[in-house]
Amino acid sequence: MQEKIIAPSILSADFANLGEEVTTVVNGGANWIHFDVMDNHFVPNLTIGPMVCKALRDYGVEVPIDVHLMAQPVDRLIKEFAEAGATYISFHPEASDDVGASIESIRSFGCKPALVLNPDVNLDRLEGYLKNLDMVLLMSVFPGFAGQEFIPAVIEKIKELRQMIDGLDLDVRLEIDGGIKLENISEVSLAGADTFVAGSAIFGEKSYKEVISKMQKCIE
Repeated sequence: MQEKIIAPSILSADFANLGEEVTTVVNGGANWIHFDVMDNHFVPNLTIGPMVCKALRDYGVEVPIDVHLMAQPVDRLIKEFAEAGATYISFHPEASDDVGASIESIRSFGCKPALVLNPDVNLDRLEGYLKNLDMVLLMSVFPGFAGQEFIPAVIEKIKELRQMIDGLDLDVRLEIDGGIKLENISEVSLAGADTFVAGSAIFGEKSYKEVISKMQKCIE
């Protein structure tokens, strides 16, 4: 199992003070920063683009930036986010005309590719691609809005994917996003996830350091 990673989603941060917010959450123990990119087309919301990613890099943010594209088509955004400083770039297979080509595009720009599966998308969708990925992101809510409740049925999906990754002896991270909080992060970790996206559960607290520390203890 890889190092366990806490990746706060800035979707729940204070955008009027974003640079300061990200600095505070990183100083509080966050390993990565998670970007939720929504286009009001692929999902029913509109959020942030590459300019925000570049602005944070220019501000001095050095930790990995984990970009989740909920947009269609994905290929032009891959290039733009790579140039803006993304580390991981994940996309939904149904948003690409050629999934394999999009994966290779991410890698060609020096970033780490990941595929995202919604709660109703079967793990079979990874067939033919898993060995070429650095990470799989399983959604535990249907994407579009922050603050949703974790879908418990995803636990079995996490266990199944962990078995797939380990069975093939792959160096692929297993990320989970949606409704992650102190009350369930331990169960999600035990199921096999190693990377945890949390938004309101972190940015909704007064002390980011305190809640991240508690989460880290739950997943040790």
